[in-house]
Amino acid sequence: MRISLVQGDITEQQVDAVVNAANSSLLGGGGVDGAIHSRGGPEILDECRRLRASHYGGGLPTGQAVATTAGRLPARWVIHTVGPVYSAAEDRSEQLASCYREALRVADELGIESIAFPAVSAGIYGWPVEDAARIAVGTVRSTPTKINDARFVLFTEDAFEAFERAISP
Repeated sequence: MRISLVQGDITEQQVDAVVNAANSSLLGGGGVDGAIHSRGGPEILDECRRLRASHYGGGLPTGQAVATTAGRLPARWVIHTVGPVYSAAEDRSEQLASCYREALRVADELGIESIAFPAVSAGIYGWPVEDAARIAVGTVRSTPTKINDARFVLFTEDAFEAFERAISP
């Protein structure tokens, strides 16, 4: 698998699937979640509502992942995953790693060859970006998958630089 970094907007990526740093409601929010729902259009929200009604009435659990259409995004799929809120008092790194493993599992089930990840939990969920980068890159590298192209799409220069350090040998 080739792992690469891009500084930019995840909603513009030409990949099979983009990963959404969703909230547990699956009904949209801010940051990456809001951008994906806004640019992707109402088809994503409609499918999320159906998923909530049939499987996730209490919300998608932290560390889990589920796929929907990508609506008007250039990708075919959106894989929604719920990252943990950072806590200095409680180690939630396994939940964060699970977001990436579960997204790759769902991608493999769908036969996806290329995927774009954001920095899950490193925005409003407060995860320190250096640690988030280390967990993300390490998990994607060590998870068996059929993905050929895994891309981390980072919105800010600080996040891009943190992921650059994490990806370097």
